[in-house]
Amino acid sequence: MSGAANNPYFETNGDDLLRIMTAPNAGAHNAVYRGKYLGASTTAAQWAAIAAGSFNDLYIGDYWTMGRVNYRLAAFDYFLNCGDTNFTKHHAVVVPDTCLYTAQMHNTSSGGYEGGTANTTAGGYVGSDMYKSNLEQAKTTIKSAFNGHVLNHRIFLTNAVTNGRASTGTWYDSEVDLMCEQMVYGSGIFSPVSDGSNVPTNFRVEKSQLPLFRHEPSRIFNHEIWWLRDVISSSNFALIGTGGNADQYGASDSRGVRPYFCIG
Repeated sequence: MSGAANNPYFETNGDDLLRIMTAPNAGAHNAVYRGKYLGASTTAAQWAAIAAGSFNDLYIGDYWTMGRVNYRLAAFDYFLNCGDTNFTKHHAVVVPDTCLYTAQMHNTSSGGYEGGTANTTAGGYVGSDMYKSNLEQAKTTIKSAFNGHVLNHRIFLTNAVTNGRASTGTWYDSEVDLMCEQMVYGSGIFSPVSDGSNVPTNFRVEKSQLPLFRHEPSRIFNHEIWWLRDVISSSNFALIGTGGNADQYGASDSRGVRPYFCIG
């Protein structure tokens, strides 16, 4: 016999490639998109693989279906060693395929906007009603689905806006929060940037695109409009638009809530 099947060089290098792709670490598992159905609940073996940082038999795009929601693996150890308090736990970042419900970023009901509704980003993401109350339903749903395994970690969030730009922020505990532009697109799209004299407070530990969206960009758009947490102007927050496009809209609009969270 001849050919690749009988070639020791090919067999050796093929084995090396297999071992690279299945290596017990976050780097290898972040690099492979599989998209496998993992069942209707998590298993002890899966929790052990996450806790050990090996992520054995877990890959990007794999998902559990709980309460008619697909919870999909989006990244491994994305926040490792980040935060003002070092986040040292091995973890997986999970994103639902669909929006859990719709809600306003800010529940304003006075002013001169359409229908007598004003839009404001005053107080930034932390000052929004989304952050203060409109995420509570999502937190309850997610913590019920992943009981005892939703991890708290520290992220930097905007808490003040000046002239439509994020002007102040600090570190906050995070369990379930909206994604930002960097997590979805790999960069800021509408977020204000430095103009040479004014530097917006866009500090964040989420500096790169989630592997889920890098490997399979179609996962960004789910035929729903959904909020991101970025302040874009004095009235608008970022969102994913009707055509799968990057967009931004008034804070009083009721749009999809599609948060991320870490498990371990």
